[in-house]
Amino acid sequence: MSEDRIPEIPLFDRARQRRGYKLNKMAMGLSQPGNRAAMRADEDAYLDRFGLNAEEKAAVKARDWKEMVRLGGNVFYLLKLASITPATMTEIGAHQADMDHETFLRERLGKQRKGA
Repeated sequence: MSEDRIPEIPLFDRARQRRGYKLNKMAMGLSQPGNRAAMRADEDAYLDRFGLNAEEKAAVKARDWKEMVRLGGNVFYLLKLASITPATMTEIGAHQADMDHETFLRERLGKQRKGA
């Protein structure tokens, strides 16, 4: 194992990049307001436009960030989904690490929320 690997995060190598092409293309499409509106109006139809398979669709619809990354999604593209379902980078990181958000902030980032 390379020393730059993060145990919970799959390596975004060429094979995973190729595997996630449609998923990433769908996510990048959300940079356009018309596509965001189309996804909000009919998520299934929007996902079908990009040829996502059942496994990819299920991950997107569940906003299962960890699974989307496993399927080849690039987190920087997937963040476009936050325009549909608000999620912060730290919330996505917590999900990928199988931690609740507060624990992730405290243990991984050394932070506590104000008032906590």
